Amino acid sequence: MSARETILRRIRDNLGPDEAAAGAVADRLGERAAGPRPQRSQLPHAEQVDLFAEMAEEVDATVVRVAGSEDVPQAIADYLSAHNLPARLVIAPDGRLDEIPWEERPTLEIRRGIAVEADAVSVTPAFAGIAETGTVMAISGRETPTTLNFLPENHVVVLRESEIVGTYEDGWQRLRAQTEMSGDVTSMPRTVNFITGPSRTADIAMTLYLGAHGPRRLHIILVADDGG
Repeated sequence: MSARETILRRIRDNLGPDEAAAGAVADRLGERAAGPRPQRSQLPHAEQVDLFAEMAEEVDATVVRVAGSEDVPQAIADYLSAHNLPARLVIAPDGRLDEIPWEERPTLEIRRGIAVEADAVSVTPAFAGIAETGTVMAISGRETPTTLNFLPENHVVVLRESEIVGTYEDGWQRLRAQTEMSGDVTSMPRTVNFITGPSRTADIAMTLYLGAHGPRRLHIILVADDGG
């Protein structure tokens, strides 16, 4: 044992266990006290949905609202047509997207899996929408590969109104509750991404450039809670 290790061991032995500090930490973790939250997000849920759409559009995302899942294929077809994009999609292999009647638009070519460089348009669900900033909260997993969020130039997010929360703290609380409900701490995602509008930078001559480090466009399809 080196002299340094000997000194540190003696210090640890002399300090002994700090039971008071350990108890304070345990109490703090158990309380999960909430910090201050923006007043603008403290709204009834219907108004949070409206705020989310407003804030998302302020950061150059586009938002369309539909009555139910059955309207999603047409909404995506309209988006592709408006931007002269090919009718080829790579979509997340997520059960929430499997509920969408893609057969209603047979001209759409669909592949499920991770994104590759040739993919122009990806379609994903989201874990939550954050009303205070119009941000999409996306978690990684087998059914939600992170490449779909960043590699294609066009990212389409299908988000249910019921998945919109007021603040970032509410999003984390929702994720913690889901993890606790599963009873498996390993179900916590490896990556959580907060996506606020399309990728952008103004580092080059102070000129705003979209698509610098990810999608040039972010399109959000909001599905009403009482829809299919």
